[in-house]
Amino acid sequence: MDESGENIPPTRKTDTPRKPLSAVAISKAKPKDKPYKLADEKGLFLLIHPNGGKYWRLKYRHDGKEKMLALGVYPDVSLADARERRDGARKLLANGIDPGIARKQGILSAREASINSFEAIAREWMVKHLADRAPSHKQTVIDRLEKNVFPWIGIGQYVILLHRTCCR
Repeated sequence: MDESGENIPPTRKTDTPRKPLSAVAISKAKPKDKPYKLADEKGLFLLIHPNGGKYWRLKYRHDGKEKMLALGVYPDVSLADARERRDGARKLLANGIDPGIARKQGILSAREASINSFEAIAREWMVKHLADRAPSHKQTVIDRLEKNVFPWIGIGQYVILLHRTCCR
């Protein structure tokens, strides 16, 4: 109670300002019986598992729902890198974009790009058009493409129109 006789709730631990996480604190963190968190700031924390794994996570809200985004594994992703990734995710959130969905869309578009690459289409063409050729001829064509063509234009995505017209 204060001087006026009113009940004042006790201050919680979380009311005190926290210090940001440090590299020393991360390296000193040891596994416990149950997973636990070391909080940084702005939703970033390090999740430490009983097996000793240390995982960067970002807790955020989008459309009224609490969500979590994996940012990498310590020490592969340093504290500075995790903070950069957190800041990038927060920029997406500021623009109304869910960073989890944005990541999934990026993975899908990369997968689609690899499917539509020149190398993938050339290999599909070889299966269709070299089926009745001698094995030595097939191997010669494959070797020449792998040595001379794929390193230069193998991952390009600029042959989609050609693929749609000639290979179907």
